[in-house]
Amino acid sequence: MSNNDQSPDSLPETVRSTARNSLRPDSPCAGYCSTSHGDEVCKGCGRAWDEVLNWIIYTDEEKDAVWARLEAAGLLKVKR
Repeated sequence: MSNNDQSPDSLPETVRSTARNSLRPDSPCAGYCSTSHGDEVCKGCGRAWDEVLNWIIYTDEEKDAVWARLEAAGLLKVKR
């Protein structure tokens, strides 16, 4: 089997994570944040107020967890 025949699951997690993250926008922000109007959860992107506030200091792992939660809940509204 050549290296070109590898399935995505056989690649190291760092490679899969880098590929996955390169397809995402920097943030799930949809451009209309309702947390600035007092909502605990943004109606635009589905993130909690603290996730919106702390996004810029989150580690890649923390961001991945938020992305996974939003995707599992069907809350992603950003275009890929």
